[in-house]
This record gives sequence, C-alpha cells and structure tokens, in this order.
Amino acid sequence: MATIQWFPGHMAKAIRQVEEKLPLVDIVFELVDARLPLSSRNPEIKRLIKDKPHLIILTKKDLADPEMTKEWIKYFKRVVGVRAIAIDSKANITTKEVTRISEEILAGKLTREAEKGLKERAIRAMTVGIPNVGKSTLLNRLVNRRVAQVGDTPGVTKGQQWLRSSAKLELLDTPGILWPKFEDPETGQKLALTGAIKDQRFASDDVALYAIHYFKAFHLKALQDRYHLTDDDMTLSDVDLLLTITRKIGMKDDYDKASERIILDIRKEKLGRYTLDINFEGDKVDD
Repeated sequence: MATIQWFPGHMAKAIRQVEEKLPLVDIVFELVDARLPLSSRNPEIKRLIKDKPHLIILTKKDLADPEMTKEWIKYFKRVVGVRAIAIDSKANITTKEVTRISEEILAGKLTREAEKGLKERAIRAMTVGIPNVGKSTLLNRLVNRRVAQVGDTPGVTKGQQWLRSSAKLELLDTPGILWPKFEDPETGQKLALTGAIKDQRFASDDVALYAIHYFKAFHLKALQDRYHLTDDDMTLSDVDLLLTITRKIGMKDDYDKASERIILDIRKEKLGRYTLDINFEGDKVDD
C-alpha cells in the first residue's frame, strides 16, 4: 500500500494561525467526517486544543452508516471525554441548537463571568478540521447566508475570518489542515477516497484497490450491484477484480480510468452509505 503524504506550506501557516488565535476563543468546533470519525481527526489540532473546551461535530452523517455514527458519538463522549453531535451539513442547521450545546459545555465559565458582573457577550468559537470536511457549508448554514466559500475540493478556505452567527455566537473560520505524516498508510487511503486530499496527490489505482477491499468485506452486495459482478468474480484477488470491473464498465484495460470511476462512484453515493472507520480504540461502547 503506497503512503500518501500532503502538507503544503499554507497548512503549516494555518497551524500557526490557529495557535495564535486559540486564546481569543471560548470553544473549538472540531469537524470530522462521519465516514471516518477517527481517521479525520488531525493530531496537530488535538495537540493545539489541549484542554480547551470543544465540541466534535461529525459532518456528512447522511453519507455514513447511521448505526456506526451513533456508536462513534458514544465513543467520543465516554472514551475521549468530549461531547459530539452528528449533522448533515446540507440540511438546515439551527443556530439555536449549536449555541445551546456550546452554552452547556461552557456553563461553568459563563456562570463565573456573570457572578463577576461581566456584561453578557457572544460565545466565540473556532471551527477547525481537515480539508473538504464541510466547514464552509456548515458555517454558511449557521450564519444563514453565503459568507464562507464552498467547494468540493480540499483547500478552498485560505485564510481566517470572523462570522457572526447570532447575538450569542461568533465563529472564526480556519483553513482545512492536514498533518505532515500519516502514521498509518491506511489513513491516507481513507482520506484520499473521501476527497480530503487532492486527486493529483495520490495514485488512483491504489485508492481504488483499497476501496474494493473494503467494500468486498463490508458492503459486498453494493459492490456487486453497481458493477454487475457475479459470486465467482468475488473470489478474485483485489487486483483481478479491478481488472474485471474495468472491462465490465467498458474501459477495456484502462484500469487507471476505471479506478477514477470507482472513486467518483463512491463519493457520489453510487454504492450507498458507508463508514470506513469500523474499529474503535477499545471495545464497542454499549448503551
């Protein structure tokens, strides 16, 4: 499995900016992809946040396995000790809900400020996350207007900007940040498959082979239905199955182009909802 690395200079600058602005905010909204809630957590962000109050927001929940999303929310609360919620960034997000949760997390601090006679003010929140995790889409919903640039490729937000969501909530947007080195090569494959890394930065066949291996193991029928594969086809190796899919979709022996099609199909929900992170750090969290 090839190792994917991508750490442009602007990401190093963004990390410094987050570090500088962190003292100005009350809470951090850490956005992660619901399809890979653990793999999309940037260890650099965790290092910067330290003990800062924060809320983990699982975006794109409509693309992920709903039962796995529930388990991950419980995992973050009980194992990591951080409150988490899951949202569909394209649906209507009420500012009141996010503000209410923020107030609950910051209850102690807000009470102390009130006891000191300090004037009530808006909560200041910083949004952080990897590229293409849905930060701009979420921010646009929270402020109810198009103020943050939205794109379906990583890296569209280049700077930082304050946005007023309501009288009770102000938001500081930050660029998407990856980290210098993926300790686990599979993390890079997951991030590439879901679009967090620019397509020019990885070999499409490597990522397609990872996808085939995953869907064979966990969503076999979806893979068969999409590419008209027989039960005999499913006994093939991942490489031979990629070549079979290449022929079945009419691309002869152009497996590079077929690999790009498979990746695009998965991103466009042609194979249904899925969660790539399936192993928790420890046992499954029970009710």
